[in-house]
Amino acid sequence: MKSKLFKNDELRMVNKNWRHIVITFIILNSSFIIQSCGVYSFTGTTLSPDIKTVTVNNFVLATAGGPANLPLTFNEKLKEYYQRYTNLKVVPANGDMVLEGNITGYDLVAVAPTATDQAGVNRLQITVLARFYNNKDETKNFEQPFSFYKDFPQNQTLSQNESRLVPIILDQIVLDIFNKTAADW
Repeated sequence: MKSKLFKNDELRMVNKNWRHIVITFIILNSSFIIQSCGVYSFTGTTLSPDIKTVTVNNFVLATAGGPANLPLTFNEKLKEYYQRYTNLKVVPANGDMVLEGNITGYDLVAVAPTATDQAGVNRLQITVLARFYNNKDETKNFEQPFSFYKDFPQNQTLSQNESRLVPIILDQIVLDIFNKTAADW
């Protein structure tokens, strides 16, 4: 019996040592891989290193409807996103990159018609026309509309859903603009 116990204890020690060796090997290899990938940016941006600043000029409301603070809210979200996800400094004028534009659409559309010719779903859609200037590389300049929508039930009003849906829609438009300007997607 003692010899069997001895073998089991010996096997446990070998297994334990083997696990330590494997774990150490994985950790060392991972650290080498991470070190060698030092050029990769986890923000996903493809910005040139000579771009240091961004200016976000006031987007203006160029459509009927929408909350009065919509342009201000959009501008602040855009500035905050660049500050949070890049190393760029947001400056009031003459940035290496400049964003400006208009909120051109704030539309409530009835979608998904039912058998009684009523909408089964209402859709709030916001469209922003963005103009982008890259003062370091003018080939990156563009003017493009960005749009996103969210649906809500037909039996609810826009005023019941506006405060919930507008931030979600604006967040997606900001992300789309950021991806086009900073991530080059």
